[in-house]
Amino acid sequence: MPQTPAHLSGLMAPVADEIDAADLPVTGTLPPELTGRFVRNGPNPLPGEQSGHWFDGHGMLHGVRLRDGRAEWYRNRWVRTGYLAGRPEFSPDGTRDLTVVTANTHVIEHAGRMLALEEGGLPYEVTPELDTVGAHDFGGRLTTAMTAHPKQDPATGELHFFGYGALPPHLTYHRLDASGELAHSREITVPGGTMMHDFAITEHHVVWLDLPLTFRPELVGKTMPYQWDDGYGARLGVMRHDRPDAPVRWFDVDPCYVFHVGNAHEDASGRVVLDAVRYGRADFTAMWSTAGGSNDPAGPAAAAAAAPSGSARLHRWTLDPATGVAKEEALDDRGVEYPTLDDERVGRGARYLYAVSGPEIVKYDLSGGEVTGHTLPPWTVTGEAVFVPATSGPRREDDGWLISITTTVDGSASRLLVLDASDLAAEPVAIVDLPRGVPAGFHGTWFPDGPTS
Repeated sequence: MPQTPAHLSGLMAPVADEIDAADLPVTGTLPPELTGRFVRNGPNPLPGEQSGHWFDGHGMLHGVRLRDGRAEWYRNRWVRTGYLAGRPEFSPDGTRDLTVVTANTHVIEHAGRMLALEEGGLPYEVTPELDTVGAHDFGGRLTTAMTAHPKQDPATGELHFFGYGALPPHLTYHRLDASGELAHSREITVPGGTMMHDFAITEHHVVWLDLPLTFRPELVGKTMPYQWDDGYGARLGVMRHDRPDAPVRWFDVDPCYVFHVGNAHEDASGRVVLDAVRYGRADFTAMWSTAGGSNDPAGPAAAAAAAPSGSARLHRWTLDPATGVAKEEALDDRGVEYPTLDDERVGRGARYLYAVSGPEIVKYDLSGGEVTGHTLPPWTVTGEAVFVPATSGPRREDDGWLISITTTVDGSASRLLVLDASDLAAEPVAIVDLPRGVPAGFHGTWFPDGPTS
């Protein structure tokens, strides 16, 4: 009898329905400032549906509503995309339908819209109650896919993003203004179709990650059609985003892959400094195998953390335009993934980064070099930890909370965890018991209440 793949079992096993639950049990005290919704996205195939890769499942949003020290509700909803409806990806004339997408990777807010994202197609607008509004193409102006990792400039409110494709144009840069209008698009020349999952911005630059995970047409319909290609090379690109036709300055780096960027900034000497989680080839291949159909019984916990022991490590690249040289250094030797930070520091120098290391949430002090952690109970894995800043009075960079969904390794139970970001090793500020096990997923966002919420 065939064994269930790791990415469809244990804490990665999909749930079969959508539910609502009210007045959730709370241990500890939820800070009154945490008034809003925590929403996390992730892949969740329909009941009985098989997927050849963890990344292929339909998007499902899991949300928890907090208000006045109470956990008012939990609910989960599939994102009702063209893919979920069973529409064909390609029309008879070969045109690709960008609404046929899983929308399973991230959920953000910009200019008053909540958008569920996945890099293969258009974003999908959803409501604060997690219902699907529909695909959003910014008034017909967006004609490429949209990355799941756009970057909002904290000073201007502009949203920088890109789309990549297996066929030309392989890479297109886009920028939304603060009102949500698509203000600028341009093609960026790269040698071929690569899976560019993330990128970075600084105050004046975009940082591109042109790395050796390339498109393989023979894998279409079987699994994720991207594989490591030693012949492609690896480089980082720096491009002014405040000049419409600025050239890209490319820096060769040692072959690697990066799923997730921590942050980037410009230092006092004009160099661009990038902090990101780096995979070497062997560790990437091991992780990719687990996420793509391996029957390894140790796989669920490893792939769910997206950082098997010793795999991806936090690295720094310093790109010097004066010399054309990229300096690379490891910042830590533990396996980590899902780096996050205070969104007000995106593109600027940040003292703190947060990340997930198996059963531990870690905090990097990039100024002092210290690393502190919060260890979860046995047989528990955490998802991405999202930083929520304190809103009352002046604050230090780490004054706020880290919010994450944790799940037992058998997938049977989940909690919403609230930690004090300034004292990460302390006991949790609050724990909310969720009414079901929430499968391991990808990225989430805290949506604070607005004036009319």
